Amino acid sequence: MGEEFQASKPIYMQIVDKINQQIIRGDLLPGNKLPSVREMAIQTGVNPNTIQRTYSELERMEIVETRRGQGTFVTENDNLIKELKVRLQMEIIEGFFNNMKELGFSDEEMLSGLEFYIKGKREKGYD
Repeated sequence: MGEEFQASKPIYMQIVDKINQQIIRGDLLPGNKLPSVREMAIQTGVNPNTIQRTYSELERMEIVETRRGQGTFVTENDNLIKELKVRLQMEIIEGFFNNMKELGFSDEEMLSGLEFYIKGKREKGYD
């Protein structure tokens, strides 16, 4: 029932990340209602206060909106969702780039490695 969380990042931010990923993948669509704070706390095995903080952070990011008496809903603003997708993509690329630089890879080596990886995935049918 409960989830595994990393010690290096606040739990509420890990749940924010998970919900953002679900939105980007299309598992949660614009206008979809999120579980209530209590339901989400039970699903994730964390304190309801943590979920309230998660929802508050998502609201601050304008990814969700809370409607009094109705619940919390994924934004229907497509531009915000596109911006979220690009922002997360850049964060992942930045992490990859920094890790590769620390290992001493040049930009060219990174690009050729990525091309090799993607080509190999295509040939194996993982497209």
